[in-house]
Amino acid sequence: MNNKRIVLASRPAGWVGEDNFRFEDAPLPRPGDGEVLVKNLWLSLDPYMRGRMNDVKSYVPPVQIGAVMEGQTVGEVIESTHPGYKPGDKVLTRLGWQLYGCVRGDGEINKVDGDRAPLSYYVGVLGMPGLTAWFGLKEIGQPKPGETVVVSAASGAVGSVVGQLAKIRGCRAVGIAGGPAKCDYVVRELGFDACVDYKAGNLQRDLKEACPKGVDVYFENVGGEMTDVLLRVMNPFSRVIVCGLIAEYNTTEPYGVKMFRAILVNRIKVQGMIVFDWKDRYGEALKDLAAHVAAGRIKYRESVVEGIENAPKGFIALLKGQNFGKQLVKLA
Repeated sequence: MNNKRIVLASRPAGWVGEDNFRFEDAPLPRPGDGEVLVKNLWLSLDPYMRGRMNDVKSYVPPVQIGAVMEGQTVGEVIESTHPGYKPGDKVLTRLGWQLYGCVRGDGEINKVDGDRAPLSYYVGVLGMPGLTAWFGLKEIGQPKPGETVVVSAASGAVGSVVGQLAKIRGCRAVGIAGGPAKCDYVVRELGFDACVDYKAGNLQRDLKEACPKGVDVYFENVGGEMTDVLLRVMNPFSRVIVCGLIAEYNTTEPYGVKMFRAILVNRIKVQGMIVFDWKDRYGEALKDLAAHVAAGRIKYRESVVEGIENAPKGFIALLKGQNFGKQLVKLA
């Protein structure tokens, strides 16, 4: 058996293209002492990967040219020299865009239970996206019953969970999404109180109508001009969770926020979030998320492309907002 993998071929200038990736065949890796060989079944595609393609300082090092593209995976143990894992175990790893990989048994690997939830959920609602929504809203947003919570990219993996958690906490949940189909899904299936279509061209007016009492918490996934629009409708002492800036990931020049004064005038708390800051508390969040999913209080949707060779297409579609819910690659 050979390993098939996708490596970073070149760094994009602006929008990502398929030519920035290279498909390779490689020998099947063999586990060393204390290592586990995993066959990947699901690959997570996430917006943060765009930043890893740039050679710039960030909270983690960039992917190097010729290296396997980074990403979370769920897979099955094929061979193990570690006493804690045996063939057949299902595991969550960070083996990236490839069919097979080795990881140390005491490294970034955790067992998951396929009987408790579908394996793909562990890179979605019961994985990093769900954790991001849970900690960002609870710890930084700190919503109170009756407050208005707005989330951009509301039909995506993180945003969809944020709005449903806000409803569970007794808040008014308002989404921002692109197109009538996504907005309809956010309201009718996910249970948001309202969803504003930013593609309709009346974002500020429509937001004011959807948020008659202003905005108390804004969960930022998009950035760019949308940030300025939201700053115009934020209430005094409101909170902004800066989770993602997908509108700016493929631009050559960053957007300059024009409404910065609103932060001063309304004493708005603006804080960036990286989910790893709460890694010691993941168990707490996962227990709560799993209970909500099991009870049907959190609904979830996936966009799936088939085959490792289609990972670049799926990733580019994600960056263009063409996904519904969590973007995944089914590897086997």
